[in-house]
Amino acid sequence: MTNNTTERANFGSKLGVILATAGSAVGLGNVWRFPYMAGENGGAVFIIIYVGCVILLGIPCMISEFIVGRHGHCNTARAFSALAGPRSPWAIIGYMSVLTGFLITGYYAVVSGWCLQYVWASLIGHLQGDPEYFRTYFAELSGDPVKPVLWTFIILGVTYLIIEHGVRDGIERASKLLMPTLFILLLVIVVAACLLPGGSKGVEFLFKPDFTKITSDVFLGALGQSFYSLSIAMGCLCTYASYFSRSTDITKSAAQIAIIDCLVAILAGLMIFPAAFSVGVSPDSGPSLIFITLPNVFQQAFAAVPVVGYIISLLFFVLLSLAALTSLMSLHEVSTAFFQEELRTTRKRAALLVSTLAFIIGAFCSLSLGAVDGLTFFGKTLFDWFDFITGQIFLPIGGFLTCIFIGWSVSHKVVRDEFTNWGTLRGRYFHFYIFLVKYVCPLAILFIFLHQFDLI
Repeated sequence: MTNNTTERANFGSKLGVILATAGSAVGLGNVWRFPYMAGENGGAVFIIIYVGCVILLGIPCMISEFIVGRHGHCNTARAFSALAGPRSPWAIIGYMSVLTGFLITGYYAVVSGWCLQYVWASLIGHLQGDPEYFRTYFAELSGDPVKPVLWTFIILGVTYLIIEHGVRDGIERASKLLMPTLFILLLVIVVAACLLPGGSKGVEFLFKPDFTKITSDVFLGALGQSFYSLSIAMGCLCTYASYFSRSTDITKSAAQIAIIDCLVAILAGLMIFPAAFSVGVSPDSGPSLIFITLPNVFQQAFAAVPVVGYIISLLFFVLLSLAALTSLMSLHEVSTAFFQEELRTTRKRAALLVSTLAFIIGAFCSLSLGAVDGLTFFGKTLFDWFDFITGQIFLPIGGFLTCIFIGWSVSHKVVRDEFTNWGTLRGRYFHFYIFLVKYVCPLAILFIFLHQFDLI
């Protein structure tokens, strides 16, 4: 451990550790991206491969970030320097993770703001009409110069109010409220969807594998989703681990978080596909599934009892907003911790600085989607560029380098000490973990990276 431990906050309970870190992993990647990825890649077979990828890729990468964060006991950039040495080139991984988390905060807040707009629209009964209406509604919303920017400001304001209260009174307390609420809403909508006429076909799609649908694209899609879903290489896991106590079992915590992550993703599928099959909507509707397809699905599925459709639609978008907020909190904290320690300022000032800069990025990203023509470069909007650079370049590179760093550069004694809580735990899977981090994880991430550019 480094000496940078004085006056550093810690989570107050084991439950707080699990719920806060699970909140970092559970976000729109589970509730939005996982269902449409499963729909496009064969349903049940995708889930089987995805769970395998979480175990063999996600958990080892998560443990690696936990080791770096807890050992450094400081912000992500400084934590990598603490392990590698301040002048080591490996220290750049930490700065890349902070930058990645910061850039994602900006454009992720825009999508989170859309969720809030849909909550409001559901509440006042505006989400009614035919499929073309919902398509037009989303196009007009994303291209509006005012509404998305206003909702971006609101969601970042809520995030700021949580972050400025610190680790225990802010992040941990909010997570203990938001995560159980998210699960309850999820279960309510799952039950309602599965009871719909024809809903059993959606359940079958998710749990009855058709192994003829397995392709290399399905494997690589599942690998990429596991990486995206668990918030790896965004600095979130490393930052939260810096608040872990010496007694926190990081291996057990990683496994518990991975289980919660997979459970939420599968429940999201159970929430969406039974309703989609009930009204004859294709499960491979793609990224438009949440904001265009699903409002129409809920309206049609509960047409016989409109009030139920109204309630389910409202609850769904509240659920989506909560999932977005839990992830936005962790992304915001990455940069807040960095600025607070590097600028030697107060948490409130650091959080305000992050919120302000993230809002500026979010506002420009939002305006690039139609309101301002000059924010398109080389055929991509500013929003698309932020998504592309962080998601397809920074995340895989950061994850790859973290695995190489832990597996090949850091002393195995240091890694073992963190893995076993300095010999107080048995660490029976340590050698298997090292094997995965040295060989399996880097190769898997490399395949994802090359595949997305059609190089393999």
